[in-house]
Amino acid sequence: MINRQRLVDEFVSLVQVDSLTKKERAMADTLLKKLREMGYEPYEDETAAKIGGNAGNVVCHVKGSQEKPVLLLMAHMDTVVPGLSKKAIVEGDIIHSDGTTVLGGDDAAGIAVILETVKSLKEDNIQHGDIYVAFTVAEEGGLFGARNLDLSRIPADFAFILDDEGPIGTVAVKAPYYNRFKATFKGRAAHAGIEPERGLSAILLASKAIAQMPHFGRIDAESTSNIGIIGGGEARNIVCPSCTIEGEVRSIVEEKIERFTNEILDSFKKTAESLGGKVEIDLERMYPGYDIKETDEILKLLGKASELSGIPLHLHATGGGSDTNIINGKGIPAVDTSVGMEKVHSTEEFIRISNMEKACSFLTAIIKAAATYSR
Repeated sequence: MINRQRLVDEFVSLVQVDSLTKKERAMADTLLKKLREMGYEPYEDETAAKIGGNAGNVVCHVKGSQEKPVLLLMAHMDTVVPGLSKKAIVEGDIIHSDGTTVLGGDDAAGIAVILETVKSLKEDNIQHGDIYVAFTVAEEGGLFGARNLDLSRIPADFAFILDDEGPIGTVAVKAPYYNRFKATFKGRAAHAGIEPERGLSAILLASKAIAQMPHFGRIDAESTSNIGIIGGGEARNIVCPSCTIEGEVRSIVEEKIERFTNEILDSFKKTAESLGGKVEIDLERMYPGYDIKETDEILKLLGKASELSGIPLHLHATGGGSDTNIINGKGIPAVDTSVGMEKVHSTEEFIRISNMEKACSFLTAIIKAAATYSR
């Protein structure tokens, strides 16, 4: 049975551990210790050295007693800023921060729900198949932990990432492909007061290119684009020779992200060249999208879990990325499920204890459904 007070104590203790992106050492050590105390043999992988962080992913095998589908349960260790010296304040059914930092329920809630669920499975002697638990690093910085997770050591059939918002039972079954780009516009430097005619402002090139972008903001129901960073110039009296803009394109449809990205970057080149300048482009596919169909086996499993728990499913598409994108891209069917976090990435973030309890019940139902699963 889910132990409410133990769940609250676990969550509050995790929230108070500083764990900014690529600085998850204290959290990794805490989780390794907790898992060992639970009787398991977790390990930390080599991701830290690969991404320039101070901790790797923490992985643990919870051995099952049945030849059933192998499940991978995931949550991420890192939090966003302001996220140092967090204090969790419990008021009735609500847990919130003191208003000076984020709470860190994204994704300490996912970690706490997984730990409590695994504890209750063992205490209640619930039969289940093999379960792998992975707590990843640097999710917020670009899904780096999941990208470097060695799935050859995790023979999972299905993966459930506990990192979504909304009512419990909310499941993200569709998420976008994501391209990031950096465009560096090149002009010519000149003295702005003596001979500005000899110069070509890269800031002007960039601004005109942005103004003439063929796609900006909401492109259609499945696609978006944005310019998030712009920088350049050395002094007020120098015609700026170099200006860089950084942006993104997202779409649930791969053909669309390719087309929209190419059209935006081609427009940048044409604008720069028409004014006598040039532009250098750096483009990277940060992660793939995914689209779970109603007929896919993982949704059949979720349907059974919904029946067992009495918790309705709320299937939705998200415009954000998560470790779920990476795991799907590596060939394991995965969905992102809600743990009830609210107003994440803000100092107003909070979570309801009752929702975390319900998330534990839903996760338990998923594990029970897998134990009765037949293809």
